[in-house]
Amino acid sequence: MPINKFALFAVLLFSFLSSFIYFWAARAAHADNDADPLPIFDAHIHYSHDAWEAFSPDDAIRRLRAVGVKRAMVSSSSDEGTRRLYQTDPTFVVPSLRPYRKRGELDSWMHDESVIPYIKERLQKYRYAAIGELHVDGEEANTPVMREVVRLAKQHGLMLHVHGDAQAISFIFEQDPDARILWAHAGFEFAETARELMVLHDNLWADLSFRYDIFPNGTIMPEWEQLLLDHADRFLLGIDTYTPQRWLQVNEVMQWQRELLAALPADAARKIAYENGERITRQFDGK
Repeated sequence: MPINKFALFAVLLFSFLSSFIYFWAARAAHADNDADPLPIFDAHIHYSHDAWEAFSPDDAIRRLRAVGVKRAMVSSSSDEGTRRLYQTDPTFVVPSLRPYRKRGELDSWMHDESVIPYIKERLQKYRYAAIGELHVDGEEANTPVMREVVRLAKQHGLMLHVHGDAQAISFIFEQDPDARILWAHAGFEFAETARELMVLHDNLWADLSFRYDIFPNGTIMPEWEQLLLDHADRFLLGIDTYTPQRWLQVNEVMQWQRELLAALPADAARKIAYENGERITRQFDGK
């Protein structure tokens, strides 16, 4: 069959124009994403006493806002750091009460009975959305002090921000099946373990701070990708400014977080970026 030169030209022209339009549409979409990145709810910020000396409250909040954080859950050692940030911008800070009055109490606080009157005094004086971040592993979650913390969280309608292993999380839910837990770092557990607990407990959320193992070299690990998609409404982001040096790394951490979000479908990315943060703070906000 003889080739119609005009028809061939039309096909080639259509193909070229389609590619041209697709290329520039993609460029425009990419530019729009760069110009208007997803807002971030950061579920894991600390402003402890050694950070006060290096960064003023205004400077700390400015650093977070500069990378797109629109709101942050903050806990500190001591709680004075959280109060300073909250007083500076109460619309930005969601306060959480840590049981630590100074550094060095991570491994001993759950055996220290003086922690309880301290927590009670702070809860009477100020409003909080959560108790934590607190550290417990295994049977430490069953100490009398920790049991009283769980009871106080229930009494005051507060979340528990728990840095602990899967066993500790299970023990807390045994004490209070209706507890609301934000699991710091997803316990540094495997995806299968996190999945098992999330299936069992509807009130378990997890932050992904320091979970670089989930998204190494620009690729989400398959088991974590499926978990994030299946439970996109249960995960949050966190920079975890646990040392003053970490405040100098917020740009790099946020870049990793945004690359992770970009690797997910848009609806899952929105939930993890900020919508889940809005959900867990509704009670604090009175909504």
